[in-house]
Amino acid sequence: MAATTIDEVIARLDQIIESECAKNSCMAYFPILYRKVTVRIKEGILKNEFENNQRMEKLDVLFANRYIDAYECLGNKKHYTQSWRNAFDAAQNGKYLIMQHLLLGINAHINLDLGIAAAETVGEDGELMDFENDFNKINGILAAMIANVEAKIISVSPLFGLLDRFGKGREDKLVSFSINIARDGAWLFANEYHFSRNKNECLNNRDVAIGILAQKLITHKSWVLKYLVKTIYFFENKNVPQIVAVLKKEN
Repeated sequence: MAATTIDEVIARLDQIIESECAKNSCMAYFPILYRKVTVRIKEGILKNEFENNQRMEKLDVLFANRYIDAYECLGNKKHYTQSWRNAFDAAQNGKYLIMQHLLLGINAHINLDLGIAAAETVGEDGELMDFENDFNKINGILAAMIANVEAKIISVSPLFGLLDRFGKGREDKLVSFSINIARDGAWLFANEYHFSRNKNECLNNRDVAIGILAQKLITHKSWVLKYLVKTIYFFENKNVPQIVAVLKKEN
């Protein structure tokens, strides 16, 4: 069943994390980050940080249900978006960096899901432009949570810092992926989707493009980056419950 409140979203994310931890599955990583974002949005709503707090809760729930629905479709072997399929396939493969799994989830959820959820929140006759400031605040919260998680990754991936040191300046999406660029693209897509007369076609075209971007997050043209990623991965902790315990920490 779809979540109807932020508390239900958090509870469902907890269930997913627990279930994937029990399977030692890398699919536990993204919902940890997403749970942090959701809790932070809940706190912001309670503190009236947004221009329209009621609308923000509606968005949060619609937004989260797109991830939850994709996750449940995977278990039930039902059709869902290619963007999430690429993220889930990589997680089940389990041969990628912790950060790659996080970016694949962010790619599907921000670049595809957020624009759809924003358009659905205001509805066909709503004024999407009134939403832009709160829309950007969500991405600011996400960026802060990513920084929080990145600071923890080093304790379970001792060579992770090499990616920042030697990866900069390369065009591979793993090192050039930008939350700000994703945010801007998501807002443009939200407008495109909102005004589209054929929303299924609009969604499918966007899904194809974001699915291609997902592949670029796990395949690298640069031999330097290929070697670097393999080396970092070799030394990363592979015990998912231990990694989850570290990523869950608040400070």
